[in-house]
Amino acid sequence: MSEVLYKSFDFYGDSFDVFEALSQEPYVFFLDSSAYPHKTLGRFSFIGFDPFHIFSGGGPKALTDLRKDFYQIAKEFKTPFTPLPAGLIGFLSYDIGLYGENIKQQKKENLPIPEAVFGFYDTVLTIDHVKHKLYVVSTGLPEKKDHLRKKRSRERLEDVIRRFSYSFSLKRRQPATASFKKPHRALALKSNFTKENYYRAIKKILHYIREGDVYQVNLSQRFAFRPWQNFNPVEIYRSLRHRSPSYFTSYFDGGDFQVISSSPERFLQVHQNLVQTRPMKGTRPRGHDGGSDKRQKENLVKSDKDKAELLMVTDLERNDLGRVCEFGSIKVKQLRTIESYRTVFQATSTIEGRLRREKDAFDVLRACFPGGSITGCPKIRAMQIIEELEPHHRGIYTGILGYISSGGNADFNILIRTMLAHQNKIYFHVGGGIVADSTPEGEYQETLIKARALCESLEEVGGNLSFQ
Repeated sequence: MSEVLYKSFDFYGDSFDVFEALSQEPYVFFLDSSAYPHKTLGRFSFIGFDPFHIFSGGGPKALTDLRKDFYQIAKEFKTPFTPLPAGLIGFLSYDIGLYGENIKQQKKENLPIPEAVFGFYDTVLTIDHVKHKLYVVSTGLPEKKDHLRKKRSRERLEDVIRRFSYSFSLKRRQPATASFKKPHRALALKSNFTKENYYRAIKKILHYIREGDVYQVNLSQRFAFRPWQNFNPVEIYRSLRHRSPSYFTSYFDGGDFQVISSSPERFLQVHQNLVQTRPMKGTRPRGHDGGSDKRQKENLVKSDKDKAELLMVTDLERNDLGRVCEFGSIKVKQLRTIESYRTVFQATSTIEGRLRREKDAFDVLRACFPGGSITGCPKIRAMQIIEELEPHHRGIYTGILGYISSGGNADFNILIRTMLAHQNKIYFHVGGGIVADSTPEGEYQETLIKARALCESLEEVGGNLSFQ
């Protein structure tokens, strides 16, 4: 186990200010715990840029190729104060999961975005929100020889601190005003479904459920629009994290595209030999006052439909973890917890298990991806129906974004409540789980509820939105 160089600073500010100061650096990422932190959720935020190696690819061998690259470079470091001294940070698109389950892909439109993009970052800024510390950790990767690694570690540490200090001090001298001008025009959101076609797709799913093919299918629609000229994805992210803070908000610059996410859902965390997943099923909008807010929460608590959905997904995730965890070790730590976010209430369960000795984070991803909360039950048949009915490939939506540290720990969110900025257009999906007692109108309205924070963020920085 190797030592690393690091510097630590007291930090009581907003982690977004640190990110913003570095947001123009190449391939910058921000794994951002923007909700109120505690010891198990939201404690750390991570920022990095300028990776020394970039993996960009797809297809059925994507995870195998990524794993090969990782083990050619990875090295375990003794850093007790941060779970991510260095490592892979990036995303897998939902469509990678189709290869893993041997599901035939339909011929339909797909955005020109790689199915997997990861940077290997040797220097990472870590903000500990509990201890109020900022660490800049430099590992010296990818150098293998001790003297070369120490030399690179020192040079990179000094360079990153210099860039951070200069940019952060420059930012603090600038007036705290918005850098954008809100255009005086409406911005039309265009769905890849008409309302009638979305209803028709739900009715087709209900037919499959009645026939016994499937118990639940997650159906989504994609919205797209062309915003104002020279829009800044960082400003959109600033607004989104303010309006919809969560423990797994994130920003990833892939070069010619940006991923902007306020996901509340952890897909998988691997810490030493402990694996955790936190599927979500059941959503209600926040009320406009204390009384209506309480009624919305009680409605979710008492909903038999939402209870059944989450129970199905919890069982599915237990089965997936059983592929890589020790027999008898898988436990449901929390069966149904109602979590409060700024725009919605969300029902969540927590499942944990002990990883088998011969397995690693890549094995866990291969066994469990994509998450059951965004496919349905049984998973493979639900994914086949999604592929049949949704007009476009999902791409990043319901994929995952996060890290695999140099020491093998991992943490990934599920990319819901997520926007993609590409070629001066914005795309985002919203969806919901269809079960036997679903109604087309109710499910359609749920997608609009989930789109609320995304739309408000876009309106704040870009104008009035209207649905087409």
